[in-house]
Amino acid sequence: MAKPLAAIVGRPNVGKSTLINRLAASGHAIVDKISGVTRDRNYIEADWRGVEFTLVDTGGLETTGDQQIAMAIRDQALAAVDEADLVLFVVDGKSGLLPDDHDIADILRKRRKPRILVVNKLDNPADTSGLAPFYKLGLGEPQPVSAAQGLMVGDLLDTIVDNLPEMPAPPAETDETSVAIVGRPNSGKSSILNSITGDQRAMVSEVPGTTRDAIDTVVKAGENEYRFIDTAGLRRLSKLSGNLEYYGILRAIKALENASVALFVVDSEVGVTYQDQRIARLAGEKKCALIILLNKWDLIDTERAEEISADLVRKLGFVDWAIVIKTSATTGRGLKKLFTAIDQVRESFERRISTPELNKFLFKMKKRHLPTKRGKSLKLRYATQLDASPPTFLIFVNDPKIADDAYKRFLDKNIRDEFDLIGTPLNFYFRKGEKR
Repeated sequence: MAKPLAAIVGRPNVGKSTLINRLAASGHAIVDKISGVTRDRNYIEADWRGVEFTLVDTGGLETTGDQQIAMAIRDQALAAVDEADLVLFVVDGKSGLLPDDHDIADILRKRRKPRILVVNKLDNPADTSGLAPFYKLGLGEPQPVSAAQGLMVGDLLDTIVDNLPEMPAPPAETDETSVAIVGRPNSGKSSILNSITGDQRAMVSEVPGTTRDAIDTVVKAGENEYRFIDTAGLRRLSKLSGNLEYYGILRAIKALENASVALFVVDSEVGVTYQDQRIARLAGEKKCALIILLNKWDLIDTERAEEISADLVRKLGFVDWAIVIKTSATTGRGLKKLFTAIDQVRESFERRISTPELNKFLFKMKKRHLPTKRGKSLKLRYATQLDASPPTFLIFVNDPKIADDAYKRFLDKNIRDEFDLIGTPLNFYFRKGEKR
């Protein structure tokens, strides 16, 4: 189920990154005294009182600068505001009210988003005089906080949770497969979706989607139904000036949270970019089954094809379990295989393996490579599957610390080969257990 999204905006150096670290109880955001440190967007998961939400850290909004970087940061921050369900407008209680604060307040009023005015750097909870100037912004009751000291953060979290919108309930349990189409702008997502729906005469319906300003398209192919979650809605955002890639990341987050399978569209002419890596990593983090579509394959020559293959290994090796299909939305190449591939990865994604089968596999693994640490060898005791979607396994061993990342990758590859698990992420947990 999609989580509500809260964007944190404000002038440079008002303490946005420090605040997001406090709210998420993490150290993910970069904190520095140099103006403009946060240029890229950070997306951090948080929860409070059992409510889960996503925080988006944005760069400082400077409404008077004309430098190219400042303009790019503004565009990125405003893209986050447009996609957010709630906006935290952070101001500096020590510096007081500045002209840029008025300008940002005007921008937020025009966007008519639910918002909270947060006055940071108020290190004395008993002294509320620092709040008085900010009433002039006309954005309601200012919320005091000291991100550096961790003061009044709980009160702010209460206010955030109280103001988050209620997200739509997940759809009733059906046998349809939910598929998110993700990728950079202009990679061919819209064309892929149009080709898919055009090839299938029995299109069931178009219904309002869980991704804002997009449509979920339900397609019937053979006896199966597929709900395509359309992040290609980017084509509708003509009013946003540049930096659509950040909108794309926000859309991808929401779409992946509502899907069991992701179709990740890569532009073969351009190759695998840094943003492609980020989207692929997101799909892995959201635990979706993954199919990589190398689109526009009809437009590249043999030499370029070899470069793309090398790119996949070098830049997307962390999702080497994904299925790769060479496609062309123009000619239809590869798209006939698509529904079969979706069925295969969904079956793997939902696979449950019996405990006897798992332990028969584990017996084989005992005769293969086993890691050692400080002269102590790993001993595999027994295993069981905790969950599916994706398959999650618990393995009892003599000492979990011996099972390093290299061995987990080795085990991952072997269990995939043994049970023909394709296109799905796997989770492994190791626990100390006695021999049975």
